[in-house]
Amino acid sequence: MQARTTHSRDLYRSLVNQLRDAMARIKKLDGMLPICAGCKKIRNDKGYWQQVESYITQHTDATFSHSLCDEWIKKFYPDPIDQDTD
Repeated sequence: MQARTTHSRDLYRSLVNQLRDAMARIKKLDGMLPICAGCKKIRNDKGYWQQVESYITQHTDATFSHSLCDEWIKKFYPDPIDQDTD
């Protein structure tokens, strides 16, 4: 019985420590972000407009990788690419 209690206590402490570590790594944005409806730039605290990727990277630990969604691929590359090169 004591072994089970000790194990439960150790598990609890481990989970609490994991939660504390996770909470220490969290950076969050909250409140309202003024974003341009046209170009999607965000107005920062100094009143300057900057790219959303730049703003998010500066205020969080997030990073970005870029690609095109299906809709934009069709918009910019409407003709299928011929894979035969011979």
